[in-house]
Amino acid sequence: MDKRLRNMVPEDDEIVAQVGHPAPPWMVNYADLMTELVCFFVILYALSAALNKDVQAAAKEVEEMIEVGEVAGAVEISKEGLKISLEEQGELSFFESGKSELTGEMKQTLDKMLEVIKKVIEKNEIIIEGHTDDVPIKTKEFSSNWDLSTARATEVVKYFIGKNVPPAKMAAIGYGQHRPIVPNISHENRRKNRRVVFFIKTSSGKFQNAAAHEKSKEQKKIEGKKQ
Repeated sequence: MDKRLRNMVPEDDEIVAQVGHPAPPWMVNYADLMTELVCFFVILYALSAALNKDVQAAAKEVEEMIEVGEVAGAVEISKEGLKISLEEQGELSFFESGKSELTGEMKQTLDKMLEVIKKVIEKNEIIIEGHTDDVPIKTKEFSSNWDLSTARATEVVKYFIGKNVPPAKMAAIGYGQHRPIVPNISHENRRKNRRVVFFIKTSSGKFQNAAAHEKSKEQKKIEGKKQ
């Protein structure tokens, strides 16, 4: 007795299994979709693996500060690490115009950030980035916005060092007006571009391991000379 259902196509029919024939057109789009989904989840996994739990918690904590209005800025996560951008808001100024000294308001903001920094500094390195607007500057102290932004970033690092943050885990860098987040076409936009960025690197262990390796090599050379 033929158990095949009536009006069903046999499984060996070429309509079902076209051996030696090209795949149907829809198969190309389906395969592309599957490939893109795999890539998407691989990227998500890589980001999750790159950021340790302390860094993830720090990102969430700063996002909550931004939501309630304690600080203004943005949080950005990438495979390199976590970037926290602090922007001036309202009457708050991070620095006096054309100067690198921290204002009282900025010190209060840094004290809030200090609690976050302390939670991630043990396993990570932090680079402080200084950014300015495009208004030219040329004073006795600073010949360009590049000099000014570097000095401001350094002042932030020095402030944290004064709060017992390990100096070996911090660095300062200035970009001047060369990395704006919005066009410098208005007073409000310039305020956004005058910002301080905390770059929490998740790859600091590599640098530490490299340094330890070099130290070990030097130690072996010294011991070899003694023998």
